[in-house]
Amino acid sequence: MNIYLDLFLTFSKVGVMTFGGGYAMLPILQREVVNKKHWASEEELMDYYAIGQCTPGVIAVNTATFIGRKERGNLGGILATLGVVFPSIIIILVIASLISNFSHLAWVQNAFAGIRVCVCILIINAVVSLWKKALVDVFTVLIFAAVFLASVFLNLSPIIYVVAAGALGILLQLKKIKAAGKKEGK
Repeated sequence: MNIYLDLFLTFSKVGVMTFGGGYAMLPILQREVVNKKHWASEEELMDYYAIGQCTPGVIAVNTATFIGRKERGNLGGILATLGVVFPSIIIILVIASLISNFSHLAWVQNAFAGIRVCVCILIINAVVSLWKKALVDVFTVLIFAAVFLASVFLNLSPIIYVVAAGALGILLQLKKIKAAGKKEGK
C-alpha cells in the first residue's frame, strides 16, 4: 500500500478509536504505530507524546504530526495529522447536529457517565504503560518524585514541570557520566 495512504488510514483508525482525548489514545498508538507498523519504538512514542504535550495544540494531533513527519517528511506529517482529525470532524458534526435534541434524556446522560468512567480506565492503563518505561532507575524515580511533589503543592503551568524535568534529566545524566568517568580514572 502507498505509505502516504497508509499513514492517513492508520491515523484515521487511531482517531476513530480514540475517545476521551490524547491520553486515551496512547494504548491505540502503541498497538498501531509501535507494534503493527514499527514506525516508532515505545521510547520514541513516549518522547513524541511528551513533546506533543508541551507544545501548543492537541496531543493526538501533535503526536500524529511527529510520527508522520518522521516516516515521510512534511507530507507524511500533514497526512497523519489529517488522518487523526478526520474521524473527529465527522463525528463531532453529527453529534453537534443531534446533541441539543437528546442531551436532556436520562439514557444519554447515563451513557456519557459510563463513557467518562471508561476513559478514566484508559488513562490509567496509559499511565501504567508509561510508568513501566519511564521509571527505569534511581534518577528517573527522583525526577518523578520531584515533579509529583511540585505538582501537588504548587499551582504552576505544566510547561514549567516539563522544562524542569528535562533540565533535571540532563543534570542527572551529566552527573551519572561524570561519576562513571571518575570510576574509569581510578
